[in-house]
Amino acid sequence: MVDLTVTDCVALSVYIFTFLLGLPANLLVFFVYIRKARKHGATPNVVYALNLCVANLAFMVWLPVKILETLLKDWMLPPPMCPIYSFFLYLSIYVSCLFITAVTVGRYLSIAFPIVYKRYRRARLSCYICASLWLLVMAHLGIGLVAEGDAYFVVVENDVSACYDHFNATQLKVLLPLRLEMAVVLFIFPLIVTSFCTLRCVLLVWRSNLPCLGKRRVLAVALSTLAVFVICYAPYNASHIVGFVQHKSVEWRTIAMLTSSCNVFLEPVVMLMLSPVVSRGILGRMCGQQSDFRWSDGSRHQGKPISGFTNIKARPTMSKKMQTEGEEKKESQGCNGEQKKPTIFHIQV
Repeated sequence: MVDLTVTDCVALSVYIFTFLLGLPANLLVFFVYIRKARKHGATPNVVYALNLCVANLAFMVWLPVKILETLLKDWMLPPPMCPIYSFFLYLSIYVSCLFITAVTVGRYLSIAFPIVYKRYRRARLSCYICASLWLLVMAHLGIGLVAEGDAYFVVVENDVSACYDHFNATQLKVLLPLRLEMAVVLFIFPLIVTSFCTLRCVLLVWRSNLPCLGKRRVLAVALSTLAVFVICYAPYNASHIVGFVQHKSVEWRTIAMLTSSCNVFLEPVVMLMLSPVVSRGILGRMCGQQSDFRWSDGSRHQGKPISGFTNIKARPTMSKKMQTEGEEKKESQGCNGEQKKPTIFHIQV
């Protein structure tokens, strides 16, 4: 029987929990957005969410291999499968990172430049962006495979083989610069863009005239997206930078990999929060209020859901003279003849 260390037990627990929770979560988000696309048409958020689900599902296809390797402490597959396994594993991680950046940039543009962004807010353009991101990550990983040559990086020590675990000096000369380049291009630069767009969204929304729940919804989605981005991807990419500085593969790289696997079940939560139907119900319970508001006489009341940001309540059709007299009478008196404020409108965020 293989003796498992505490680190191995923690890793197994995280991988199994990720697989059991991430698979139904991503399938749920996938079908929710497929139904949304069929019912209301595809939008940029729908395109990004579907691609993000595909990336997470690709990660979970190879996750049982990672679980088996951790449990047996041995690489049981043929050596040529090692680079293929690593290619798809890291492909799903880095492409998910870029999709989150694309979602954050789209949210910032929709808030900061709503009129201009509406002209280019097309699902087809989002499909082109997603295809470009897939090709970008594949190109980086493909260059890595070409630079590695025929080295499968399956090391055998004491009759135990390991994939991408133990490296000699020659292998590290190839791996360390590649890891640093991927960390800078595929993580640090997207992190800077994501942080800037998130902070700008927070400032713009905080200074806006949106109601309390509207601000909380936008801020919760923006900050939770940034938190998932940093928590899931920062430790693993930090190991690449530290390893390049120290000229070795750091020992805690395996532990850092655990946080990258958590994105599989954390990202579906962010995607569900981007869906208005789901997020209104969740944040309504968080705030202890309904998601739709009626603002009348300076006080807030619960009202029926109304689509759109501002909807002026329409009156029945009547002659122009009668309509004018009725409006003047309503503006001057309330139900009991008391003076009332003239502004009555509905707001929904």
